[in-house]
Order: sequence, then structure tokens, then C-alpha cells
Amino acid sequence: METGIACYTRRAFLPSASSKHSPPSISPSFAFRSLKSTSLFGESLRVASKSTTLRVSKTKDTSLITRCEIGDSLEEFLTKATPDKGLIRLLVSMGEALRTISFKVKTASCGGTQCVNSFGDEQLAVDLLANKLLFEALSYSHFCKYACSEEIPELQDMGGPVEGGFSVAFDPLDGSSIVDTNFTVGTIFGVWPGDKLTGVTGRDQVAAAMGVMGPRTTYVLALKDCPGTHEFLLLDEGKWQHVKDTTEIGEGKMFSPGNLRATSDNPDYAKLIDYYIREKYTLRYTGGMVPDVNQIIVKEKGIFTNVASPSAKAKLRLLFEVAPLGLLIEKAGGYSSDGHQSVLDKVINNVDERTQVAYGSKNEIIRFEETLYGKSRLKGGVPVGAAA
Repeated sequence: METGIACYTRRAFLPSASSKHSPPSISPSFAFRSLKSTSLFGESLRVASKSTTLRVSKTKDTSLITRCEIGDSLEEFLTKATPDKGLIRLLVSMGEALRTISFKVKTASCGGTQCVNSFGDEQLAVDLLANKLLFEALSYSHFCKYACSEEIPELQDMGGPVEGGFSVAFDPLDGSSIVDTNFTVGTIFGVWPGDKLTGVTGRDQVAAAMGVMGPRTTYVLALKDCPGTHEFLLLDEGKWQHVKDTTEIGEGKMFSPGNLRATSDNPDYAKLIDYYIREKYTLRYTGGMVPDVNQIIVKEKGIFTNVASPSAKAKLRLLFEVAPLGLLIEKAGGYSSDGHQSVLDKVINNVDERTQVAYGSKNEIIRFEETLYGKSRLKGGVPVGAAA
């Protein structure tokens, strides 16, 4: 009999903080060999006992089941979620980089043209600093063969194996232009098996994640073979704790419309926006793709759109942004679309390939496709309409 590993979690769990906190102190980050950056730590948080965790007690699967529990550390979760030790090491290494990036963003000094972190010996724009930290993390993991980023789109050899190794594409700091306004920003990355980042699709990813850096710092993660999309909270002590899973995106009147300038010469997109306004949808748009997509996963409802037009071309890159977020949304129980198909089914022909996109609930994606192109691949007798 084959054995399998599955994850079972349920809704949200918040750690209870101890009543007395000492001011946070600075200590060295996870020991990247070439990384001298520092991270933010504080007194340990007292977390709720695992006995309070909500569990799914029954399953139809007769194979070996290892439960991923709310309250687990990142390492505990990954050990239960996948038998692939190389993938575990890579995702833990990326988590350490995200922790450091979060601290660097929070301590950046922003002038008229860019935000620079001058803590210690570092004096780099925060997006370049994030880029550097992520490449170093991937090198340190020893399981990344190739990596590329929006800042350095050429494949970089990270020294890992082809067989049993991975290739990673990432946007180091999505929303770097709004760091100075103190808006939420984030990191996006996708993980593909082997040594290819072109000629593949988003559905070939073995994992995808985003780091969300706002009032809280979270690491939102999806694995191809583990149900759900999972949120980890960065605690004061520097650890990641599993606090929420999302397995269903329901219907709800919340919209985040990107690239609105396209409505000037894309009448169908203008028609869609008019529908949201007429039907009294709540506008929740930050100007950052990471927080706008993350809120769909956290709130478990809504729609994000970024549509092109003759004068406002598609800007979002399939490899670095659209495909990884597509996996996060679809593993959370939502849907994605470029107007005709799931973005996970689009072949990534080159690293700079760009596309329009929508993420959201099933009925919202049906409406998106029907309004822009007259028909939807998802239509199957399901009534279209969002609940308030």
C-alpha cells in the first residue's frame, strides 16, 4: 500500500502574547554563509497549547496521514506536508530571508527618490537589498539549481543539483514604490522542479509563496501536493507559526481593480467596473498586488483584476508574479483567469512574458470572462451573483 502525506487544518489560530514584553533587540540572522544582515527578535511569545488546536478527525483516505496543525512552526508544518527534504530546506531558507527583509523594510529611511536601509554596513535601496538576500538564501539552501528575479531576469546558477533540485523565480519586493508611504509590500516566488523556468506552466510549480509585510509579517505558502493555502505569522522571537489555512474562496462583494487607465479604451473592462460600482461592491485596492491578492485569501472572498487595453499594455509578469499567485489562489479554493483560461495553464515562453489576470471566486471569474469575452469556460449552470 502506498503511503501519502496530507495536511488537515482549520481556520484561524492566533497566539496569545505574554503580558510583559521587553523591547526588541537585534541579533544575527539565520547563518547564511555570505550574509551579514540582522533580524528583529524579542522576548518569546507564549503560544496556545496544541491541545486547543481544531482538527479534522476523520478522513476517507486509508493511507498514512500526517496532520498539519494550526500552531505548528514552519519547520513542523513542512515536515508533515512533504517528504521532500530538499524542498523543506529551500522553503525554510526563503522564510529566513523574508524575516530579514521584513526588518530591513521596517527600518528603511525613505527620501525623495528611493528607500535605503543603512543599518550596519548595508546601504542599498530596499528592493535591491531584498533581491540580494533572496539570492543568498537560495544559494545557502543547496537545493536551488537556477534562480532569476525581476531585478536580475537572467538565470543565475545557485549550485544546487538538477536531479532533486529546484529552480526559483521571484519578485523581491512587489510594491517597492509605495514603501515610503508605509503601505503593505511583499515578496512573491514560485518553485519549479529541476532546471527549467521557461517552457513550463504555473501548474508545474511544486510550491509558491508570498511574504506580506504590513502591520504584521506573514509567510503565505502553498504546496502542490498539500491541500489549502497556509498563513504563517512572524512572532517576536523570530519564528514562523501556522495561524490560518484557506481552502475555499466564497462569494462576496469586494473588488480590487488594477490598471484602471485601461478602461479608457477597453469598453468591456469599463463595463465590468461599472457593474461593481452599480452593485455597490466594496472597493479594497491598495496599489500593491501582494496585499490585494492576500486579502482575497484572508477574507475568503472578492475579485482582483488587472486588464490590458491598446494604450495600457499588460505589465504583470507571468513567471515572477502571476503564476505563483495563481497557485496560491487556486490552492486556496479560488480561480484565476487571463480571460480565457487559468493562468496556471499558460506556457511561460520567456522570462519577460506578461499577461492580464483576474483572481477570485468562481462566480466572479465567470463574470470576468463573460463580460470581457462573451463566454466563460467555467459556466456550468451555476447562477452568477455575489452575496453581500
